[in-house]
Amino acid sequence: MLLTYTTIKVNYNNTTMDYTAPLLIMKHHFATGSTLPYAYRIALLRSFKQALLHHEQAIYEALYTDLKKSTEEVWVTEIGLVLTEINNAIRNLRCWMKPVRVRTNLLNFPSRSRIYSEPLGVVLIIAPWNYPLQLLLSPLVGAIAAGNCVALKPSEHAPATAEVMRLIVAQAFTTKDVYYYTGDGATVIPALMHHYTFDHVLYTGSIAVGKLIYAMAAPNLVPVTLELGGKSPCIITSHAQLKVAAKRIATAKYTNCGQICVAPDYILIHESQVSAFIPLLISAIQAQYTTNPATCSNYGSIINQAQYTRLLTYLQQGTIVHGGSYNQATLYLEPTLLTQVSMDSPIMQDEIFGPILPILTYNTNEEAKAVIAHNPNPLALYVFTNDKQEADDWINTVPYGGGCINNASWHLTNHHLPFGGRGYSGIGAYHGKYSFKLFSHSKSVMHCPTWFNPAIKHPPFTGKLGLFKKIIR
Repeated sequence: MLLTYTTIKVNYNNTTMDYTAPLLIMKHHFATGSTLPYAYRIALLRSFKQALLHHEQAIYEALYTDLKKSTEEVWVTEIGLVLTEINNAIRNLRCWMKPVRVRTNLLNFPSRSRIYSEPLGVVLIIAPWNYPLQLLLSPLVGAIAAGNCVALKPSEHAPATAEVMRLIVAQAFTTKDVYYYTGDGATVIPALMHHYTFDHVLYTGSIAVGKLIYAMAAPNLVPVTLELGGKSPCIITSHAQLKVAAKRIATAKYTNCGQICVAPDYILIHESQVSAFIPLLISAIQAQYTTNPATCSNYGSIINQAQYTRLLTYLQQGTIVHGGSYNQATLYLEPTLLTQVSMDSPIMQDEIFGPILPILTYNTNEEAKAVIAHNPNPLALYVFTNDKQEADDWINTVPYGGGCINNASWHLTNHHLPFGGRGYSGIGAYHGKYSFKLFSHSKSVMHCPTWFNPAIKHPPFTGKLGLFKKIIR
């Protein structure tokens, strides 16, 4: 949680300095219009890509140090996703930047109407520790493509990755385009937000800290995008293909040891399926992470002692039907399944954010929806069913950020889809073109000719009501 700061200084490269100086430099740089041209933006994106690839091996090593991630997992969930964003932006930036022509209504005929994408200015991106590279650098792509200057604040809880990202940013950008802040977020972020008015803030992390970010932005009406979390349900209906469901849920839940905001937080399975499904899920876990995940190269570790201690308390809040072993020295916690979990227990109140998966049963859709309603507006919802009408019912009747039918978590890898939550799971969305739009202002402009200036548009308006009713409707 962020704390009240006591200083307006930050530490950068082991040098204490005034935190406002780099922000004012970026503000002046933006005001010159240097970031507006297509050529400038595309050059930054290409430099960004080159720097990312140059540090590829260092990224693998850093993420193994911080989270014990395998090289394959790092490529798929971290480097690869950022590269996809960069390549997509490079390929489409010229089109994104073009003014969009829209129709003009009869009242304003024969004017022409267009929407221009205008960069916001100096924006702040704050990232968490669970996907420390991807969640900091992916939104950076959209912010740069949109023509902004950017302040970056990585998580201090993944220090090895934070150091590599500092090197990437230093190679790819000048400090007048992108400035990289190090240090304790509880000190740095309030200092930044209380002493500088950003043009937008994007924060990814917990609901508790998201509320604090929102409160700090409010006095200056700074727009905020919050990518938070919540309890994302995974529904397995009586029409599900259980073997496929088991494999896909095991992958989605235990990747990065469950430390992912869109991981299935709990399973809601139809009573008729539970006895057949649990053995299939155990088999899938063992096939993917072996019978001894502690020695499996594809299975990671918990980020730190505080998170580890929190997760261990959940093991006593249900009946363990698989897993449950742990090693405090290595921050290892086995993929675990729980049944007989009470809705009143902390594990069903908190976002788990770890490799523990409660399994609850239901008989009717109304019962399942009542369970979801205890933690409304989840970031994601997953439904496993081969009945299209059943799938449509879940999609249309449960509010949530995004999700999948017959899969879990993979929707966030599609940059053609906006990614974001609603309610307590977040505000706003990004990815792909949606990142460009997030960091742009849609400026509406109507071009009006001077050769046509009908008297009906000017006072006196007496006697024109009938004509107005015909035109304006």
